[in-house]
Amino acid sequence: MIIVDKFLQAREQAGNPIRVGLWGAGEMAQGMVNQVMRYTPGMVVAAIANRTLHKAHEAYAYTGHTAQECHDRESLQACIAAGQPAVTTEGELLCEVEGLDLLVECTGTIHYAAGLIMHAIAHRRNVLLFNPEVDATIGPILKVYADQAGVLLSGCSGDQPGCIMDLYRFVKGMGLTPLLCGNIKGLQDRYRNPTTQASFAARWHLTPEMVTSFADGTKISIEQACVANATGMGVAQRGMLGYTYDGHIDDMVSLYDVAELKRLGGIVDYVVGPKPSPGVFVYATTDDAKSRHYLEYGKLGPGPLYSFYAPYHLIYAEIPNSIARLVLFQDVTMAPLAGPVVEVITLAKRPLAAGQVLDGLGGYDTYGQCENAATARQENLLPVGLAEGAVLRRAVAQDEVLTFDDVALPPDNLVQRLYREQTRRFFPQLQTRPVLA
Repeated sequence: MIIVDKFLQAREQAGNPIRVGLWGAGEMAQGMVNQVMRYTPGMVVAAIANRTLHKAHEAYAYTGHTAQECHDRESLQACIAAGQPAVTTEGELLCEVEGLDLLVECTGTIHYAAGLIMHAIAHRRNVLLFNPEVDATIGPILKVYADQAGVLLSGCSGDQPGCIMDLYRFVKGMGLTPLLCGNIKGLQDRYRNPTTQASFAARWHLTPEMVTSFADGTKISIEQACVANATGMGVAQRGMLGYTYDGHIDDMVSLYDVAELKRLGGIVDYVVGPKPSPGVFVYATTDDAKSRHYLEYGKLGPGPLYSFYAPYHLIYAEIPNSIARLVLFQDVTMAPLAGPVVEVITLAKRPLAAGQVLDGLGGYDTYGQCENAATARQENLLPVGLAEGAVLRRAVAQDEVLTFDDVALPPDNLVQRLYREQTRRFFPQLQTRPVLA
């Protein structure tokens, strides 16, 4: 919050706080509301849109605020103008009123979120995503629409991808060349399911499906796909390398070959087990002898690969920093550079029969893994973000990769249309093959 905190204090003293509209009122969203309303001067959550109103009320109530329910644009506009916290079930209204400086997407959905984001872009509203699921699936084409509308679309700090990007920028700012952007995990078991994760989910007030996506590797694949698309780095192999190590992240530099990392143009990856967990890291190199001298003097070792890490990611506690950076300085924490570099493909978590209707992220049926996007499109692989509700046309074995040819997709929807457009725009060489066959 260095520098940003002084600007926020000035907004507080001027009686002109940053006014945030929030989509979602789940556990992470409620944490963000608490952080903003109680601990972030110069910023308020002015309105919350959630399909279940009592959760939105709970978010405000915990911070000592009472919200007014608004069911039309006029009443919501009046609340914002009066500085009265508001809740609504109509997410689109946040895009249509005046006086909100930024909209934060924190629903954890893909289809619902896509509609809200597109509505916001149509109304020329800046959007911050605390939603890597939608970003990994259709982030590149959403960025195209945002650019065309002259608005900003950004990921955020707190979640691992934004924290990795903050560290990546710090390392690049020293003149070093990042070669690996990494995520530290304590557990990786692709066969976890909502039953095995139920007790952990209950302890932390999360859904079993969300917790399962953490454990089975889907979420980390989604997160690293976002980082790949924001840096241009691919993966070294399908599923990433995913080394397990009982030690410190600094000591893992010897496991990677610098020449190979350079040949690949850098990679995104994850590791299981090392300290500090659950942190993030960037490995970088330099050919400058003077830089190498001072890096060793600074206790980073002799190189050629140098380890930089953050020992934590604080989820909702860091979101206000990204909000302030975007509103005050138009600084984007994370966004795709262009087209997809890495996609998250779908694999069978268990043997599945023909006719099976696939469940969603963190379910019993599938898990996701990273694959370089060019390979995924050449092989017509099914993105995990499009798999829910698809019907298998044939039986598949456990761990088998699914293609578009293997499934009948649900009725056409916005996410499918955006994904088709994304593929046609960034992989024109594949236009002879029907997209979403």
